[in-house]
Amino acid sequence: MPLADVFSLLVLGQGKSGLDVARWALAHPERVSAVTVYGGGTSEPNDATRALEAAGASFVYGTEQVEGAYDVCVTCPGISEFSGFFKAGREHAAQIMGEPEFAYRLSPDNWIAITGTNGKTTTTSLTDYLLKASGEASVAVGNIGEPPINEIDGRAHNEWFVAELSSYQIATTTELHPRVAVLLNITPDHLGWHKSHKNYALAKIKLFDNMVDDDLVVVDVEDAGIHEFDEYIYTPGRRICKVAFDEPEGEDVAFVRDGKMIVRLKGVETQLVATSELKISGHHNVINALCAATAVLAVGANPEGICRGLASFQPLEHRVEPCGEIDGVRYVNDSKATNTDAVEKALTAFPDDDVILLLGGHDKGTPLTDFARVVMDNVRSVVCFGDARERFTAAMDEADVDGDVDIAQADDLRDAVDVARSLSSRGDVILLSPACSSFDEFSGYEERGRVFKDYVAQLAAAAKSQME
Repeated sequence: MPLADVFSLLVLGQGKSGLDVARWALAHPERVSAVTVYGGGTSEPNDATRALEAAGASFVYGTEQVEGAYDVCVTCPGISEFSGFFKAGREHAAQIMGEPEFAYRLSPDNWIAITGTNGKTTTTSLTDYLLKASGEASVAVGNIGEPPINEIDGRAHNEWFVAELSSYQIATTTELHPRVAVLLNITPDHLGWHKSHKNYALAKIKLFDNMVDDDLVVVDVEDAGIHEFDEYIYTPGRRICKVAFDEPEGEDVAFVRDGKMIVRLKGVETQLVATSELKISGHHNVINALCAATAVLAVGANPEGICRGLASFQPLEHRVEPCGEIDGVRYVNDSKATNTDAVEKALTAFPDDDVILLLGGHDKGTPLTDFARVVMDNVRSVVCFGDARERFTAAMDEADVDGDVDIAQADDLRDAVDVARSLSSRGDVILLSPACSSFDEFSGYEERGRVFKDYVAQLAAAAKSQME
């Protein structure tokens, strides 16, 4: 159902994207006749909401009981579609959707959408970077930066939106129709919001619902979590590019041959750079790069620009990010790895190195048996820290059947770095890839990563001064 020329708007939640939608609506009175925001059960006024009230929006605080009738309801992503608050919005509005769907309805041309449990931000950033390197107008939107609604005014007609979308955001779409959609992987996550792993996976796959054979779906066919849901992905009339390190069969595939990245679309091959030229490391980042390159080739970007971009793209902060060397030991910040799958992928970046892995933080209760076996096969030492240290230590001890991995504990992150240093030798890698959220000690993975880097810098400065 298209948006009416003029409509009344209900916003659920007063998170950033919800307030940005309200702000856009107030700036467009020719489209939006009235703006009402229900902040939620524990909501209270703040500076941002007061400013919007002064500009003409109506706010209702401290309740999830919606009253009135509205043409369109836009929900913040933290509000589950299974919640009473969401249900109330749906009952009182003719249409309900999330912010990306709302932005798409207003500006539907030239969307590339990227999702997956892990790797979304790197792949979105790289896709945007490759488009720009090829001379295309592009902006990265969604979870990676600004909500799309903030970028639609003044948008050039040929500008690409490269949207990093979460399962929350995709679940509330009905008409979103990207030209290219990328699915990187599926591992259990956000079960509190989605109520089941199947619901979570199908929310990701919903990204493809409106795509036709002129579009391109890009899928990592190495991922076992994706294979569980093949019946929902491989449907008639849907054009799919299979991505893997080893060459898959088909006219639309991306892979590595003789060390070079190859993308084959409609049977025509394009040879790109050698994987050794990538500055982002690890098997998973080769797959991410293949997905990004496939997406931009599919929309007409030139191969020369793509090759320049692939060879010059730098690792993102907190994602397998080199952050120093002390006494011949390298330190790597992968604080964004808040689940076990992300850690397993990070370990592929160091196939020939002795790794001392820092694990821990706020325990998400993730099953650890299989993960611990992978860790034992890929590290020399493990330091478990934070609230999760006891459970992680027990899992590592149980998996260390040969007794050849050093397993230690630490109270907090700085203590973990000190313990890791005491276990290290020249040539080792100390890798912060914690498999946990950070809320036992920090405000988020960003603060955790910055504290890690700052502490490494302090230690490096102290080591240097001792040598002088």
